Amino acid sequence: MELFFRKYGENKPPLIIVHGLYGASDNWVTHGKILSEYFEVYILDQRNHGNSPHSVEHNYNVMANDIFEFMKSQNIDKAVLLGHSMGGKTVMTFAGRYPEKVSALIVVDISPAKYFINSFSDIKVEKHKKIIEALNDKAILQAKSRNEADKICEKYIEEPLTRAFILKNLKRVENAFKWKLNVNVITQNIENILSDIVLENDISGFPTLFIKAENSDYITEKDIDVINTIFPTAEIVIIKNAGHWVHAEQPKEFLETVVSFVFD
Repeated sequence: MELFFRKYGENKPPLIIVHGLYGASDNWVTHGKILSEYFEVYILDQRNHGNSPHSVEHNYNVMANDIFEFMKSQNIDKAVLLGHSMGGKTVMTFAGRYPEKVSALIVVDISPAKYFINSFSDIKVEKHKKIIEALNDKAILQAKSRNEADKICEKYIEEPLTRAFILKNLKRVENAFKWKLNVNVITQNIENILSDIVLENDISGFPTLFIKAENSDYITEKDIDVINTIFPTAEIVIIKNAGHWVHAEQPKEFLETVVSFVFD
């Protein structure tokens, strides 16, 4: 699959940034421009997201292969890979399959473990359920304005920042709206997206960093045990006063952490 991408910088070590679920490359433009001082930055739209093609397949094996094909098309032999949330699982899967293509791995606020879609006690899973409900509400697509779409979305998603993030995926089509996301495929595959990923134990052939947001529960103490088993040489850095979208909430500390990890 030929992915849409944005590129910043030239003649520097390549860095590939992979966004999370419901995201797109445009969420990372500011970071990409800053990081282009140090890297040749490529920001991808994963399949079924942003401006990349839609597909009935949406799993970590095919998304890892998308990165492999992208690197081949751009003549990139090895790269630093940075993935947030779903993108973190994509780059971990890629690293497990193609370790020779990875110069360093940075995983942002996600673990290799499973998030149980049927666990009603899991707050983060409940949030995903509500987002899926919002994406499938046809009234949003029939709204007369973005403000009206936001009001409808509020029935499912209380947090204004999360709603704004989701509604960035709306695009105007004549007198209605359309999702850039492949809503049907994401809905059908949400359990797989939240599931664990299959990795060989002891992946240690390249520097690995996990960035955990202090106020997020996407990486728990149990998850740290899993990380240490699979990535025994990995560093884990906690960024304070940040939730799951740590790069947006604490951009300065996030960027400093990335640069210092690769170059120090």
